[in-house]
Amino acid sequence: MANAPFLTIDGIRKSFFGVTVLHDVSFSVESGKALGLVGENGSGKSTSMNILGGVHKPEAGTMTLGGEPYAPANPKAASAAGVAFIHQELNLFHNLTIEENLFVDAFPRRGVLPLIDRRAIRARTDEVLGQVDLHLKASTPVAKLSQGERQLVEIAKALSRNAKLIIFDEPTTSLTRPEVQRLFAIIERLKQRGIAIIYISHALEDVMQVCETITVLRDGHLAGSAPTSELTLQKIISMMVGRSIDTIFPHRPHVVSGDVAFSVAGLSQPGVAHDISFEIRKGEILGLCGLMGSGRSELARMIFGLDPYRAGTITIYGKPLQYLTPQMAMAAGIAFLTEDRRGEGLLMDFAIAENTVLASLREFAGTFGILDSSAISTAAREMATSMHLSTDKVDDTRVKHLSGGNQQKVVIGKWLRRQPKLFILDEPTRGIDVGAKQEVYRIINGLVERGSAVLLISSEIEELMGLSDRILTISRGQLTGSFNQKPFDREAIMAAAAGVGRLEAAQ
Repeated sequence: MANAPFLTIDGIRKSFFGVTVLHDVSFSVESGKALGLVGENGSGKSTSMNILGGVHKPEAGTMTLGGEPYAPANPKAASAAGVAFIHQELNLFHNLTIEENLFVDAFPRRGVLPLIDRRAIRARTDEVLGQVDLHLKASTPVAKLSQGERQLVEIAKALSRNAKLIIFDEPTTSLTRPEVQRLFAIIERLKQRGIAIIYISHALEDVMQVCETITVLRDGHLAGSAPTSELTLQKIISMMVGRSIDTIFPHRPHVVSGDVAFSVAGLSQPGVAHDISFEIRKGEILGLCGLMGSGRSELARMIFGLDPYRAGTITIYGKPLQYLTPQMAMAAGIAFLTEDRRGEGLLMDFAIAENTVLASLREFAGTFGILDSSAISTAAREMATSMHLSTDKVDDTRVKHLSGGNQQKVVIGKWLRRQPKLFILDEPTRGIDVGAKQEVYRIINGLVERGSAVLLISSEIEELMGLSDRILTISRGQLTGSFNQKPFDREAIMAAAAGVGRLEAAQ
């Protein structure tokens, strides 16, 4: 006989402004088990979790927690009931210590006096840090921690409040692979202690590794729920998008020409890059694989003129670029999609139209530098159509209200207006769902078919192998491997990216 679920959500319905976003959604999770909650952006995952966390109230349906009716009036009530969230954007104060973050809204007092019991704080912090294998002083400032360590602090915070259900929302987005495996080990330990887990992620392979059951939402409906052992990656994707996807990576004819579009020679910056040389041909996708801290993003920033380099030559179509600045790089035909689309790629509080023309404002400036708002709107609508954006209300919709996938399309569309000769793509599909990923892959293929060269940086080895014509690996600022033959050897690439392989050992 199966154990009774710790959490049950039954027939939940929710609307915003007359539009139903959840249609009688039901699922459950047992104590000591993990439920994977997956679906494309806009499928209803966030709304479901906001109802569970007391942010929104459902219009119909019921919830039970630990066998008792559950209807939290607000997030504080949800926390008091034992529900904890580990958000993608961690809710920590970087200027405070670990122990201060754990008790920032509930400092233990010394009796009735308005004095904080520092000894009790320190003892409880040391206890919960030990439970997540984080062997740091409680007085360590959070600003000094790595992203993986900060995430463990969030988990420790949940444990300090005796959480019985922990929800992980895209927990691996900014983690290195060793940090991911460390997180998975902690989650297994939490399950062994009887804590229920809801795990939300676009990384479906991770969901299948962590979770005993997977629930799929699509357009606010329950698309299906089954034990992980009965599902395949292909079946999950089909449930998410409502159609069969024969291949995640679209077919592309081999269109690489013999013309070198871009090259770097001897590029060096102390502590960042050492004697890096490579070239990309017209119509070629060159993948760059490296672990976090390998220097891959720093290399991209140097090529675009954002960061300095001490030695080396950067050349595009035979023209050397010296004392490079972003303005010079753009004038030479280089575009750069940063890994931080929210912080560096978009103006989140501005409309789609305004973001669309950020990289080409001069094109829309008339007499005395006054921008032609009508031309901007027309260009943005054309972009929205070509990029299959979810809305055509480009003048009224702020980009912060778009899904992650649609935000990424706006960033790419912004650069496509310049018809780049070299497009540097740093984590182009981070944090977006499988359907949006396919749209981005279609756009990348379109770029190289038109003759652009692409430098593709990605943490997803399958993505690099599926899209790239060649793959280079980088470790500690040095190139460690060059892989030129398909099918690529996944293990060899990962070994080289970890610094185990060297250039002479490559395919």
